[in-house]
Amino acid sequence: MDKETKFMITYLLFAVICSSVSSDEWKATVVKSIDALVTSCVVVPCSFSHTGGNKPRSRLRAMWHDKGKTPDTKGNNIYHEDYTLIKDNFKGRTKMLGELGQNNCTLEITPVRDHDNGPFCFRVELVRGEGNEPTKDMFSFVEDCVELNMISKPPKPTLIQPKTATQGEPYTVTCSVIHTCPNHVPKLTWNLDITNIIVHHKDIKQGNWETQSILTFIPEEKDDNREITCTAEFNGGLKSPETFTLHVKRIENYNHIIIPAVVGIGTALLFGIPCILMANKYK
Repeated sequence: MDKETKFMITYLLFAVICSSVSSDEWKATVVKSIDALVTSCVVVPCSFSHTGGNKPRSRLRAMWHDKGKTPDTKGNNIYHEDYTLIKDNFKGRTKMLGELGQNNCTLEITPVRDHDNGPFCFRVELVRGEGNEPTKDMFSFVEDCVELNMISKPPKPTLIQPKTATQGEPYTVTCSVIHTCPNHVPKLTWNLDITNIIVHHKDIKQGNWETQSILTFIPEEKDDNREITCTAEFNGGLKSPETFTLHVKRIENYNHIIIPAVVGIGTALLFGIPCILMANKYK
């Protein structure tokens, strides 16, 4: 193998390695698709890495822009630190929830409008200081963008409950709903005047959160065939109810048999025993 061939092979290997390292240094993790309820809000989880290593917030500049449009240009950004560069129909509706210095680029849109489909991409730029003077280190993550699927009707809550309740015994019903708005969670309410309610919130990933309301009460005979409704009210005011019919198993009451029998036995003993004793005495 001559020197020229060796040089070319070495050069190509070096180029591949450098390309691999370079591409690995600029990364973003963004949920690709999220169902967003119109009038509510949506949070887009996002994290990133860049070539500059750990930088303070003052050395980073962030923006979210329309895919295929030139970022950092007026009319192409749905979020930008320069308010004048944000699209008019997004002004006042977007904000960064994440801490850029910790490589968190999470975005919130509220309220969601029916034209917020996207796709939207994140861009980060390294700047020299407080003056926001740009450097050559910048990257638009156009391969990792988010697309919002507009939903006009709120999702119905899910009810989990035993098929039958037993009169006088605790009965538990769980109502849950999926949403995209952790800072303005849906409010779950019941059509029962009961205070024994526990509420839970949890992140179920991929841009979705779950709110749960757990209701526990003691059903009575009068509650048989009663309709129980859980209503979810989302940020923005849209409501969605779910209902089921409660069936209560009655506890059989044998008092009408037991009490007369006990009284009869007691009476028999009260008068029978003295009679027997007297009869034995005069034998």
